[in-house]
Formats: sequence, C-alpha cells, structure tokens
Amino acid sequence: MTATLPHTGDIAADEPVYRILLIEDDAADALLVEELLHDTELRFELTTSASLAEARSALTALVFDCILLDLHLPDVSGTDAVTTVRTMAPHTAVIVLTGLSEKQAGSEAMAAGAQDYLVKGKVEAELLRRTVRYAVYRSHSERAAADARSARQRAEENARLERGLLPRPLLDTSTVTVTTRYLPGGEQALLGGDFLDVVEGDDGLLHAVVGDVSGHGPDAAALGVCLRIAWRSLVLAGHRGTELLRLMERLLVAERGTQPLFATCTLLTLDQKTATATLYLAGHHEPLLTTSEKTREVTAAHGVALGIVPGHHDWPATVVPLPDTGALTLYTDGLTEGHNGDSGGRLGIEGLLPLIDTTPSEDPAAHLDSLIRRTRALNAGRHTDDLAVLRLGWDLHPG
Repeated sequence: MTATLPHTGDIAADEPVYRILLIEDDAADALLVEELLHDTELRFELTTSASLAEARSALTALVFDCILLDLHLPDVSGTDAVTTVRTMAPHTAVIVLTGLSEKQAGSEAMAAGAQDYLVKGKVEAELLRRTVRYAVYRSHSERAAADARSARQRAEENARLERGLLPRPLLDTSTVTVTTRYLPGGEQALLGGDFLDVVEGDDGLLHAVVGDVSGHGPDAAALGVCLRIAWRSLVLAGHRGTELLRLMERLLVAERGTQPLFATCTLLTLDQKTATATLYLAGHHEPLLTTSEKTREVTAAHGVALGIVPGHHDWPATVVPLPDTGALTLYTDGLTEGHNGDSGGRLGIEGLLPLIDTTPSEDPAAHLDSLIRRTRALNAGRHTDDLAVLRLGWDLHPG
C-alpha cells in the first residue's frame, strides 16, 4: 500500500480535498490514474492498494470520499469486488475501472452498488474530474437520504412507544385533575422506560402508577409499555397492592429475558371519600404532597425494585391522610437528578421543593411546564435522563 502527498496545486482554498483510495494491482495503470488525477486539478489525497486485503487495512485506518476500483484483483474479481468494497465502506463513493473489452462490466458494477464506471484507455482528465465530483456528491446524497429515513423511522417508533408509555387516563366520575408530562432523554430524543397511567375503578377509587425501567432505548421502552399495560389490565381486573406488584414483577422477569433490566415504581390509590392515599413504593422515591401552605415529600415505607430479588415480595403499604384541597406529584428521577446550576451539584429533592413552591400553581399544566423549564435551565443540558411527571389535584369540598 502506498500513499502520495496531498495534491493542492493552485486550486482555490474552498475547493474540497477528496480522499481517494485506488485499488489497482497493475502498477502501470495505477501510475496513469495518479497522473490523470493531477491533471484534473482536484485537491486530493491518494492512497493506493494492490489487493482487496491491502484495501481492507486502508479502510480500517482511514475514511475515504471515493474509491477507484479495478475489477480484476488478485483476491477478488467482477461484481464480487464491488459488493465486498461496498460492505467494507458503505458510505463511500465507488467508481469502477473496466477494460475496453468489458462492455457489460460497467453497468453490472453499477447494479451491484457502484456510483459510476470508467473505461481504461478512454479516460481524460476532465471526465475523471466530473466523475469523481458527481460520484462523491451522489454518495453524500444517498447517505443523507438514508439518515433522513432512519430519523423518520425513529420518530415513528418513538411515537408508537410513547402512546404505550403515556396513555390517556381512564376516568369516569372522578373530580381529580390529572396532568402528565414526559420528556425523553439523550441527544437523539430516544424514549426510555419511564411510564405512567391513571385508572378509575368501578368502586370510585383512583389508581395511579409511575415507573422507571432501568436503561434507555427501545428495549427499556418496550418493557415499560408491557408493564404499563399489565398494570392497567390487572387493576381493572381487581388486583391491588402486593399482589399487583407480584404479578408485574413476574411479567418483567419473563419479558426481560437475559437482559439485566429492573424497574422501580410507585403505586397509588386515592380515596376521595376517606381523604386518604395508599402508597406502595417498589424501589421508587416518595411522591410530593402540595397543600395550601407548601410542598413536602411524603413519608412512606420502601420496598425493593421489581426484578432485583424476584420472589422477595416485600412491599409495605403506607396510608397518607389528604387535605381537603391539594395535589400529589409522582415523578421519575429525571426531575431531580439534573444539575442545580453553576455550583455543579445535583438538584435533588432539596432543590426541587423551593422551585415548586415559587412556581405559579393556579393552572396545573402551566405549573408543570414552568417547573420543568426551570429545572432544565438549571441543568443546562448536562444530564439526559428521561422525565415523567404525574400530578393529581383535588378539591374534596368544592364551592
């Protein structure tokens, strides 16, 4: 494998530098191609390989804009050469070099994935210049189109998963105001395993869940969807408390397969008649109770996260008395694990509570939107966990 120094000539500085790999086992033909490239007045860096094995090493070490490929190499020939090179460098333009007697080779090579072909002995500098430029442009356009398709598919997949993670509350007669918010984490806005749901039972009790599957991406999101659907189905079937969590854990263990995934969650049952809320915490943090005076963290017993110790089944219940007017906020740790501003520490519950109490709360939706904006402003993009928030507001004696 040989490499030449970059050729810049007297070309304008804004002319791109084409990184070209020439795969040619005939030294005389390789020299002719190099001379032609100099005549094109392109800015280029040329690397030459005499076999596919040498080319493989070059492609491992460097990124190229264009590959000039002879179809008859010591270790591969014909369209197999094209398909092999395309596999090794799927985003690099490939221009095939054919002989005068190979009338069909060029079209067959393009069918196999090459951007263009040139016939040896009939190539002039201007033709080579235009062919390299067009092939690289076409390759970049194909890659941009593929990235756009991938982005659309990712957005569609996220939309389907989000509908599963964040369903509409199933309410009949309840006067409780339900407000939810969800924000994915990560630069690609990929959904994680955060989920939430609210269901009103036939007995008038309001049941809610907020959960967080460990990890991020489609596997965590899919497991979150499974747990959320299972929770709703089991609640409607009459399952409650420890029995409900046991069945959810059984499903998690079955669905996660060999992946080391687990889930934390909070189950809540709100009884407007008795003005109480019953909590079960499975590895999750306590909800926040907002009264007319302030917001505080509810004191509640803790149990183990689902899937950590399958079969342990230790999830104690906590009954919380409720004020006549107030709100309970259940959330995942994306709300508190962001940074607290310039000091470099985490926001934590100590930083969140003052934000809640100083954020206007007349409209629940506007309150959550403002709260999330303030926490994100403090975080300044440094923490990228998912965020799910469920706020239940009530007035037991309206009017």
